[in-house]
Amino acid sequence: MSDKLRQISKVMQRLTEIAPAGWQTGIHIRFAQPLYLRSTYPQSWQDHYATNAYSLRDPLVFWGISRTGTVRWSEITLPDPFGVMDKAREFGLHYGAVISCGKITSRTIVGIAHGEREFTDEEIAETALLTDELHLAADLPQKLTPAAVEALALSAEGFTAEDAAGRLGITEDVFEARLASACSTLGVRTTAEALRMAREFQLI
Repeated sequence: MSDKLRQISKVMQRLTEIAPAGWQTGIHIRFAQPLYLRSTYPQSWQDHYATNAYSLRDPLVFWGISRTGTVRWSEITLPDPFGVMDKAREFGLHYGAVISCGKITSRTIVGIAHGEREFTDEEIAETALLTDELHLAADLPQKLTPAAVEALALSAEGFTAEDAAGRLGITEDVFEARLASACSTLGVRTTAEALRMAREFQLI
C-alpha cells in the first residue's frame, strides 16, 4: 500500500471510531462529482438515499458545498422540503456534524453521525483536522495521461503486457513505460498499487 493510501486508510479508521452511527465523505467534489466517495452509514440508509436521489436535495450537502467550516446538524437552518433529515432519523442517524474544506472548485465534505448524543466540540475539531488530512492526501499531484489511463485499464482487464501492447500497436517496452508513468504520477511503486488507487479514485 502506498503512503498516500495508508494515510487515507488511517484517517478513515479514526472516523469510524469517532462516529458510531457512521460517516460519509466526498473528497474533491468537482462539477458536482467527488473524486472519491465513501460511506459507512447503514446500508439501508445508503440504499434509500440513493433511490430517492437525496444527494440533490440534502441540506447537509448544500451547506458543505456553499461554505467551509463545521456545523452540527441541529444548527443547520437551510430548508429541507424533502424531509431528508427527518427520514435519516428513522434509520438511527439522530445527531451529526458536517465538516467542509477546500476551494469551491474542489470541495471535501465529511459528515459524521451519532445515534445517542451530539458530538462534542473536541470531536468535531478532530474531525475537521481529519477532513483536512483527507483533502490533502487525496489530491493527486497531476492528471494521468490518456496513454497511462489506457495502460492501467488494460491491466485491470487482465491483459498481459504482451497482449496489451499488441492491442495498442506498441512495443512491450512502451507499454511498460506507460505503466511506470502511471505509478510515478500516483506516487506508488507497483502496478498493483497504481490499479488500486486508480479504482479508488475512479480514474479507470
